[in-house]
Amino acid sequence: MTRKQFVYGLAVLAAVAVLGAVYLAFFGEPGDSLDNGVAAYTVTLLPRDMTLGSPKAPVQVVEYAAPSCPICAHWDMTVFPVFKKEYVDTGKVYYVFRVFPLRSLDMAVEAMARCLPKDSYFAFMDMMYRNQDKWDPDGNEIPDVHAALLQMGSTAGLSTARVESCISDKTALDQIAKVGQYAATSYAIDSTPSFLVDGAFHQQDFMTPEAMRELLNAELKRKS
Repeated sequence: MTRKQFVYGLAVLAAVAVLGAVYLAFFGEPGDSLDNGVAAYTVTLLPRDMTLGSPKAPVQVVEYAAPSCPICAHWDMTVFPVFKKEYVDTGKVYYVFRVFPLRSLDMAVEAMARCLPKDSYFAFMDMMYRNQDKWDPDGNEIPDVHAALLQMGSTAGLSTARVESCISDKTALDQIAKVGQYAATSYAIDSTPSFLVDGAFHQQDFMTPEAMRELLNAELKRKS
């Protein structure tokens, strides 16, 4: 997924949003930081960041991804389990996940995820990645995207009314757009998935377990 698609997605939102304006604020204003004794990482942590692992881990990995991105889904299913088991769960890496919206549909999925209990966020995202063919019309025959999202929400325990409420928060639309804008201007993010390892941009060298291990082991060695 490219920056061009992202810019196009924002333009489409200004005219015809597939599901209407969406979002439950995901990202604070740039400069907002956590004051809770976490490690001093290169990328400033924000109050609404979704994270896994120990905030005292020596290495920070920030992922920018879009729920509708098939490459993101592939990474989630093939590399993330290894990454989490070997680096996050062992206290070596502090993982930060941020949505980089490419389409209005990404906003809807993020809004739904934010309406669930916080400890269900990653499980919901994983479910959406693994079932893209059931709700994402890009390359799939989805006659009613809205109905498909309602069905996915029901699977996750969200009522129809709750999903409708979560994906129609127009006042928060500008805030979710800032997520992508901030990533692009601050870290030159232009596609998904993109990774910041201690503030440095990485992509292709993070897409397989072998390449990911080589990169992170080198960074851990540098930090030791």
